Amino acid sequence: MFSLEPLIISGREVLPIVEGGKGVSVSNGESSGAWAAAGGVGTFSGVNADYLDDKGEVVRQIYHGKTRRERHDELIAFAVKGALHQARVAHDMSGGKGRVHMNILWEMGGAEPILEAVLEQAGGTIHGVTCGAGMPYRIAEICAKHGVYYYPIVSSARAFRALWKRAYHKFSELLGGVVYEDPWLAGGHNGLSNAEDPRKPEPPLPRVIELRKQMSEFALDRVPIFMAGGVWRLDEWQEFVGNPEVGPCAFQFGTRPLLTRESPISDAWKSRLLTLKAGDVLLHRFSPTGFYSSAVRNPFLHELEERSLRQVAYQMHAVGEHDQPFPVGARGRLVYLAAHDKAHAEQWVAQGFTEALRTPDSTLIFVTPARAEEIHRDQVNCMGCLSACAFSNWQQNDQGTTGKKADPRSFCIQKTLQDISHGGDPESQLMFAGHNAYRFASDPFYAGGFIPTVKQLVERIATGQ
Repeated sequence: MFSLEPLIISGREVLPIVEGGKGVSVSNGESSGAWAAAGGVGTFSGVNADYLDDKGEVVRQIYHGKTRRERHDELIAFAVKGALHQARVAHDMSGGKGRVHMNILWEMGGAEPILEAVLEQAGGTIHGVTCGAGMPYRIAEICAKHGVYYYPIVSSARAFRALWKRAYHKFSELLGGVVYEDPWLAGGHNGLSNAEDPRKPEPPLPRVIELRKQMSEFALDRVPIFMAGGVWRLDEWQEFVGNPEVGPCAFQFGTRPLLTRESPISDAWKSRLLTLKAGDVLLHRFSPTGFYSSAVRNPFLHELEERSLRQVAYQMHAVGEHDQPFPVGARGRLVYLAAHDKAHAEQWVAQGFTEALRTPDSTLIFVTPARAEEIHRDQVNCMGCLSACAFSNWQQNDQGTTGKKADPRSFCIQKTLQDISHGGDPESQLMFAGHNAYRFASDPFYAGGFIPTVKQLVERIATGQ
């Protein structure tokens, strides 16, 4: 018989069942408030969250600034308003039960001023902050300033050690937990390092035991570890529960909360989740963040894959095998390709992929004129949603640029995530999901297209299923 003991999280005894904080309006106040009301930990996304106007309609994030810097400032203002709105909704819906956390990405544009402003104005509606996608050194200092627990997301003991040594040891009393996110199975952005092979997943237990050993060296034996990425049924994680080598642990669910009645994603997205098969989620590296990420294979990802396949190396002058002239751009400026690559390029041009776009790696990719125009338009319209963006070359610094050529092999992540989270076609936009998403189709709980309430889902999870 599966048994799940309560745990003290953010100062209150709750079920160790945590909603993962999916970004850009996908985990909102309604879903996280319902999760907290069910006795667990709800997590709303503080990444460009929605807020409502006086009529109760979502205020779409339309930018009016003429420069990236001006639009970046607008983005920060949107984010603060949205996070505060969702925090209030979650607080009200929780009815004083459970805990409400906010999730942010450390590499999102304006992460620090957004978090500072939200916590300053939240008035006790937020009990904890989870943060990943980067190395969030200052999360501890900011949260401690406002008396809020913090929960860094890491994928290795080594990453946590670096965070602790540099910053967290100064604010240990508010370290509420450490989220271990499996870098091969989690949805969204994944924490794979250069030392790890994306094609060779490692089992989580040894990595978590290593993390616990590292935490014990710092006298953090009672600080819980949150298991995230690949968590579907808790009876599949028996070796973690009550394991003295793991210590106190909770379980974070990112994918299953997508399919609830309170989940704000579209009915088309929910329906698509029920049809997925094993292997339908791709671990890829097209994200403009530079991180690996996991999303459903669909025409959006297929186009990115094909875009990179239509790629050849070039030289500005004839060098070695790169001795074949090839005209590029409206002015027909010559670059030099290898003979076999020139044959490929001419074939792609004949197929309609007539626009050759330069990448930062001295390669050309070939796209249609319509796609080239879209890429250029999206790069020009950049609003600085990341601390550094490979696609547009924006960087959150005095210069406002990475100093590198913009990379047309990537995409505007803000645009596509805003579109899909507000009713856009899940086939033509980026659809993040964990690698267990295919289990919706085979889990008897969802038979006949059943979509539970959050309360029903939490109760089901608590049984081990």
